[in-house]
Amino acid sequence: MKKSSGKLLEVKNLHVSFQTHGGEVHAVRGVDFDIEQGETLAIVGESGCGKSVTSLAVMGLIPKPHGKIVAGSIQFKGTEITALSAKRMRRIQGSDLSMIFQDPMTALNPTLTIGSQLTEGIIYQKKLSRQAAHQKAIEMLQLVGLSNAEQRMKQYPHQFSGGMRQRIVIAMALICKPSLIIADEPTTALDVTIQAQILELFDQIQEETNVSMIMITHDLGVVAKTADRVAVMYAGKIVEMGNKRDIFYHAKHPYTQALLNAIVRLDLPSDTLKPIEGAPPDLFAPPQGCSFCDRCPFAMEVCRHVQPPTTAVDDHHTADCWLLDKRADAIRQKVEIY
Repeated sequence: MKKSSGKLLEVKNLHVSFQTHGGEVHAVRGVDFDIEQGETLAIVGESGCGKSVTSLAVMGLIPKPHGKIVAGSIQFKGTEITALSAKRMRRIQGSDLSMIFQDPMTALNPTLTIGSQLTEGIIYQKKLSRQAAHQKAIEMLQLVGLSNAEQRMKQYPHQFSGGMRQRIVIAMALICKPSLIIADEPTTALDVTIQAQILELFDQIQEETNVSMIMITHDLGVVAKTADRVAVMYAGKIVEMGNKRDIFYHAKHPYTQALLNAIVRLDLPSDTLKPIEGAPPDLFAPPQGCSFCDRCPFAMEVCRHVQPPTTAVDDHHTADCWLLDKRADAIRQKVEIY
């Protein structure tokens, strides 16, 4: 783990819902996590599990009026940011909190030069002169590995490859020297060679700036490369949390184990790949008990009716599963396993 100096972000009991024509979608349901300075936390899970919504809540970007934080606390550097006005939140966004989105082409304005897009934020946030902002933007382009930075400043997004555009987006996220960067599937749109370069760039940037990162991804290969700790999300909840070694070698939740079994491995025969049968639950009407119950080969009757408790596997590893509860043996004797 990188150099740490205490809790930077603390999220407690976060609930986020969206009003739709079909009813209320309970997208995030009681999420808890924290992150320290210089640390990388990966949030993983299937599409629709609430990863991106959680990150948007931290950034203060839940679309209103249809989306809202129903309950919970988000404290950044000791400040409760859910209570901030839109004006005060804008001062934090980009300056202390920054986000890298999945598709760099949609994150960049095709009608503006790279230079104008890079300098806009730092002029607004840091009140620099245009000349000072221009020089800072050149330094950022050099930091993310783009050559001929002075010339690049005059070019438009369409003149760059996908990997170069992602580097520019990373430069935009870093230019105001934020304490925390949220990267939402930052390598999905890139081929494997460029993906590896971008992940190495993240490592380099953290070594040089000690910035914290939340990496939102469904790719466990990205997790293995970048993360210090891992939060596994399913149906709007974090079902397992631990350091990287805990999750990859000592996973306890059946969903985490199923994700690992669904990874293609070159050292194993192809018939060892096991897809996760079924589909996630309907979040218009979340299940009363464990959300993974209908897909879990180890489910018990109690799983269907009661939310599983959070069990501490060790000091840094927790999982929400009835199988880990000390009452599990007694429960097994009374109920039929599916």
